Amino acid sequence: MDDRIRASDADREHVTARLREHFAAGRLTSDELDERISAALNAKTHGELRHLMTDLPEPARAAQWTTQRPYPPVPPWAMRRRGPRFPPVMLLVLLAALLLSGGHWVFFGVLQVLLVFWLLACLGGMFAARRAHRHHHRYRM
Repeated sequence: MDDRIRASDADREHVTARLREHFAAGRLTSDELDERISAALNAKTHGELRHLMTDLPEPARAAQWTTQRPYPPVPPWAMRRRGPRFPPVMLLVLLAALLLSGGHWVFFGVLQVLLVFWLLACLGGMFAARRAHRHHHRYRM
């Protein structure tokens, strides 16, 4: 930036805030702080403000974050299953229906309900997998 450009109130406030930080760090005495703050508030150009800060270090830059994935990459064909597995649960329900009721009509009724439930679960799983796949590709770095 050109040193002849006039400084704004925000520029003066920024310099006074940095001067206070340097005073808090022990780089300036209270007399130097008062002198530099009054000079900063009366400064008209960026050159005058820059001259007040020449013997003070620049603020530390934020450390660059290394981008790491929060999880190891998984091949696209590998999916992790969570929650109960449906075939063992379905077999237990079918076995209980056969043993408790003694009738075959209950078995077929339960089987039909379970098949409908299984179909809906598969459709929901397909939609969820597709959505997760899109989300993974959209936010992958």
